[in-house]
Amino acid sequence: MMVGVAEGRFLGALVRSLRARRVLELGTFTGYSSIAMALALPPGGRVITCDVNEETTAIAQRYAAEAGVSDRIDYRLGPALEAIAQLTGPFELVFIDADKENYVAYFEATLPLLADNGLMVVDNTLWSGRVVDPEDEEETTRAIRALNDRVLDDARVENVLLTVRDGMNLVWRA
Repeated sequence: MMVGVAEGRFLGALVRSLRARRVLELGTFTGYSSIAMALALPPGGRVITCDVNEETTAIAQRYAAEAGVSDRIDYRLGPALEAIAQLTGPFELVFIDADKENYVAYFEATLPLLADNGLMVVDNTLWSGRVVDPEDEEETTRAIRALNDRVLDDARVENVLLTVRDGMNLVWRA
């Protein structure tokens, strides 16, 4: 469930390349990706990260303190769609790695918050190759497939699906 070293380094490189000052993350888990992005922020930059699990969020906060980035990460505990409704943009980077069944809803909710030159990164979009198996009708597989199809058919955005780890769909405004 956690992003690995390569993906964490890639997210940090994106933060630096975009000169992102505001990052939104959906799906904190134990905080590896939050920390990787926070380490790449310029002074005054901020990551807002949302998760529903109090226990893993506490672990993430402990690791952020150990990494010296607690002051750069704002933790929101509760359903991501509720948290998003309370936020104002723009965010230069949006990283979505939460419950897959809500990926389309997260895409729609965060797109209006994305900066004009911002980037949305959706994780696990290859789902171990299951998204291309027409016989795989498992709910999570269908949800990820629906997100990939929505992004591909959406005239508001352009994208590239990368094969980094389990797939990262990079999305930007058209």
